[in-house]
Amino acid sequence: MSARAMVVAGVMSGTSADGVDVAIVRIAAASNRSGVVRPKLELLAHEGFRYPATLRKAVLAAMNASDTSTAELARLNWRLGLEYADAVRKTAAKHGVRFDLIGCHGQTIYHQGKAERYAGRSFSLTWQLGEPAVIAQALGVPVASNFRPADMVAGGQGAPLVPLLDYVMFANAKSGRVLQNVGGIANLTAIPADAGPEKLVAFDTGPGNMVIDALMQKLFAKEYDANGAIAAHGIVISAVLKEELKLGYYRVKPPKSAGREEFGREYAERFLAACRKYSKRPEDAVATATNLTAATIAWGYEKFAAPLMGGAAVDYILSGGGARNRTLFTMLNERLTPLGCRLALMEEFGMPAEAKEAAAFALLAWQTWNQLPGNVPAATGAERPVILGQVTYA
Repeated sequence: MSARAMVVAGVMSGTSADGVDVAIVRIAAASNRSGVVRPKLELLAHEGFRYPATLRKAVLAAMNASDTSTAELARLNWRLGLEYADAVRKTAAKHGVRFDLIGCHGQTIYHQGKAERYAGRSFSLTWQLGEPAVIAQALGVPVASNFRPADMVAGGQGAPLVPLLDYVMFANAKSGRVLQNVGGIANLTAIPADAGPEKLVAFDTGPGNMVIDALMQKLFAKEYDANGAIAAHGIVISAVLKEELKLGYYRVKPPKSAGREEFGREYAERFLAACRKYSKRPEDAVATATNLTAATIAWGYEKFAAPLMGGAAVDYILSGGGARNRTLFTMLNERLTPLGCRLALMEEFGMPAEAKEAAAFALLAWQTWNQLPGNVPAATGAERPVILGQVTYA
């Protein structure tokens, strides 16, 4: 079938569980000289919405929970659907935009990228909440959702899925580029100059805002460290940082993915306990967590991505909520500049930092609707490209 131009609303709520981002994108098909479809995107509107306090509390309680109920999870699934529908409706109304399709990532409450044994069988799995039928009926347009499982069944880890957008929008014939998202988890996509999608490398580098946010909530009763102000007044505890960098995850070769299962509340509690052995100043713990994010991003790039970039200077492009953390930006700049990277915010390249992941799921929805593959096997480890997601009709 021929892919048609559409206006698609992408909806993303990440592992930070702080709220919902909506990006409304016009997507049109364009083929290169080889006849390969490479979509063109135009961002029409973008808005971010904080979760209500009671909803955020319920989401955080459900993530990687050791004790919950089926009723609680069922209610949360439908409640999130209502929240996503409201966010899309408000965005479209504010900007006066009509749309043909919605792509909704949903809220991940559990992600297990590697196969583990359960009830006599070994398998990997993922689970995102946000009832698509609620969204479709509320807004009167189809919804593509549940994107990750198809990649996992094809042998991938179901993550990262944003590299398709990274390649479509940012691949460059002359310059190598790295797209670094800093959400709850930090992930990068490295695209060598003049490379096809099979040549890129993408993976989760480790914690992004997740540990920082957990410490801010516990120590300062704030959701996050605005502009990195608390970390800027702290001193990095080098002994803790050195010990945490020994974690085996950082040395695992891509493809690899991480989530709250690795860096959630239990990890944050252990991290804080380690910091308190050396310093009782809460800002020192936040500074150390911030530097952990910077150090693991730089480590991941140096070990697994830089060797592919040909030794030339690289545009290192930041997005996600962490891109607004000035202290983190400074720490990253100190570590990445010696590696030949020019650190920049995504706005310099035509996309608001907070809009990228929502736009990625708009693109994936468009791919699904047009029966085109949405995964990048070089990033997820899948055996083959596959069509992602399911469509719920209005």
